[in-house]
Amino acid sequence: MSFEQLGLAAPLLKAVAEQGYLTPTPIQQQTIPLILDGRDVLAGAQTGTGKTASFTLPLLQLLAESDIKPQKPRKIRALILAPTRELAAQVYDSVRAYGKHLPLFAEVIVGGVSINGQIRSLQRGCDIVVATPGRLLDHLLQRHIDLSHLQMLVLDEADRMLDMGFLPDIRRIIGHLPKQKQSLLFSATFPEEIKGLAKQLLHEPAEVSVAPHNTTADNIKELCYGIGKEYKRELLSYLIGSNNWKQVLIFVRTKHGADRLEKQLIKDGIRTAALHGDKSQGARTRALEQFKAGQVAALVATDIAARGLDIDDLPHVINFDLPQVPEDYIHRIGRTGRAGANGEAISLVCPEEAYQLAQIEKLLGRELPRVADTGYEPVSLKVENRSNPKAPKNPSGKKDYRHHKKTPNRGGKPAGKPPRRAPAK
Repeated sequence: MSFEQLGLAAPLLKAVAEQGYLTPTPIQQQTIPLILDGRDVLAGAQTGTGKTASFTLPLLQLLAESDIKPQKPRKIRALILAPTRELAAQVYDSVRAYGKHLPLFAEVIVGGVSINGQIRSLQRGCDIVVATPGRLLDHLLQRHIDLSHLQMLVLDEADRMLDMGFLPDIRRIIGHLPKQKQSLLFSATFPEEIKGLAKQLLHEPAEVSVAPHNTTADNIKELCYGIGKEYKRELLSYLIGSNNWKQVLIFVRTKHGADRLEKQLIKDGIRTAALHGDKSQGARTRALEQFKAGQVAALVATDIAARGLDIDDLPHVINFDLPQVPEDYIHRIGRTGRAGANGEAISLVCPEEAYQLAQIEKLLGRELPRVADTGYEPVSLKVENRSNPKAPKNPSGKKDYRHHKKTPNRGGKPAGKPPRRAPAK
């Protein structure tokens, strides 16, 4: 199937060709005709499937077709909500790229930047607003924005907005919108709260799914290293240096942990940057640009900061800390293996994380492949303490001091610190 067969207008086909895309992805093939027909859509799609274009392209076409006599100033007719600043910026860039040959105007409304400039942009008028829920609600409550003419609403990565606590804000925003509108909801997973939101928001929606819920892509190789917590950083440095990885995204649980690991990896001779919510927008943008440009080899990030990152051909994702929410494992490793490319996802799991690992495997319905020889003394990843499964107890009650002598990283080369013996590949 070609993009022409989906019913897209010539200006959009020209923009798609200029972006280098030849054939639509499965989510685009299923979703674009439904949206062009005016249907509400509930779509299950992971990142990397082309879902942004699946709603951006038909949205632009419908707005262009109804823009026979635009009002001055222009009224907002489409709203796209995204959970993070980074994802909102990427969606905004897609809107501009695909709509470059159409007489439509878009603005991005996110936190972390001056609200005054956004107020001036809204006063000038636009057709499309891409926003994060918190900042949009600020504008609504201060009456800086008028959504009474809205025709289309898109909720992108709805499950992440739920995880970040935005569901009350979203419900308040929906209360400011016209009841008659076309609504689209995209989510990688469907917890009960998202199902409830879909029932409230969508009218007789067409349901689209390009993969079973709560599954990972077949083109991602997954591995699990059982390792003592105190040796994780050492093994991580070794994996990066010995394999000469040029681009690896590393997930940690906390902002403090991201900063600490960044400093440790730099000491190991690995060019590293950190990305988390306490960083300014400018610092986050610089870190991401350096990572994409290959100026840093490792990007250490928390879940919130990394949500929606669109990095072409990212080969490696590392779970330095397992996520507390099992669904986040799917989101994390979905950063690699995008658009059909092969990827590798490695989880460094200590005994204290046995419960989180069990929950992830329960969600996936399978066991993550274990690396039998990690180069360290083997550890148990079984959930042993049923009364407190998140903290498996040590039967001996003694601290395990089994360890090898650390080898200094001489010469500042990014070789990492090798373990007792090289891990099995």
